[in-house]
Amino acid sequence: MKDSLRTGISFGLTSAVITTLGLMVGLTSGTHSRVVVLAGILTIAIADAFSDALGIHISEEAKNVHTPAQIWVATLATFLAKFLFAMTFLVPVLLFSLFTAVLISICWGMLILTILSYIIAKAQNEPPWKIIGEHLVIGTLVILLTHWTGDWIRTLCT
Repeated sequence: MKDSLRTGISFGLTSAVITTLGLMVGLTSGTHSRVVVLAGILTIAIADAFSDALGIHISEEAKNVHTPAQIWVATLATFLAKFLFAMTFLVPVLLFSLFTAVLISICWGMLILTILSYIIAKAQNEPPWKIIGEHLVIGTLVILLTHWTGDWIRTLCT
């Protein structure tokens, strides 16, 4: 059960950070609309949490090595981690200007990735800087690509 819980939480947290930040940055660049960004975060929190949970569920079933209980633990942990952490990105958007909220969210997301990566590195007896750096580079790449995509879409529509 412990491995199933760890699988669900680590996948859900990572997905919540990367997907939500990518969506927020892209929608902000493309629309500059707080309402659109809020709707996007809620959509990610609901639809993508279910999608990721089902993806983990089917992936774990396909391995054919886990009990049904272990599979459901991973499924529920994925859903809850994704849903709850995606919802945390609503707070800055509700409290601050959109630009400030996105910056706060980027810092929050990178902090989550850093902590999760540190825990993973320690569990694997790897140098933390290596795993943290790898994961932050990927997170940064997603942020940059979605920002540029949002800017590009905005130029097409104006």
